[in-house]
Amino acid sequence: MKSIKLTDLGQVKNELNKYRKGKKLEIRQFNQAARLAWLGKVTMMPLDPEDPEVAAYLIYIDFPDGLSARLVNADEDLVGRIFILDGEQGGFLAEIVEQGVRERAALYEDLDRRDFYFDKFYSPGSDEEESGA
Repeated sequence: MKSIKLTDLGQVKNELNKYRKGKKLEIRQFNQAARLAWLGKVTMMPLDPEDPEVAAYLIYIDFPDGLSARLVNADEDLVGRIFILDGEQGGFLAEIVEQGVRERAALYEDLDRRDFYFDKFYSPGSDEEESGA
């Protein structure tokens, strides 16, 4: 754990400002986090919701499970950890979380409306062929 000398107030303020701004993920890590965000494996909130000057996000990236664990590769140093992410990347991840929720919900709605029996046992044109024969 990093220690900060409390005798130097300027250093404490600088460290606090670094945390308030957050850090950017590397491109590779951001892409992995975005994939997991689309899957709903990212939990995030503003770092300081009461301070409008703080744009950073506090995010937790959960481990993928089930089929996604087999198909989505994620670095061990990325999943299962909490990050303070800068506002720009945090905003993008929030958009990706929202997009993933909408797209997954649409898949479930389509599945609920789909008639598998009709698709498998009715072939278009078969009625016309029978009536014309």
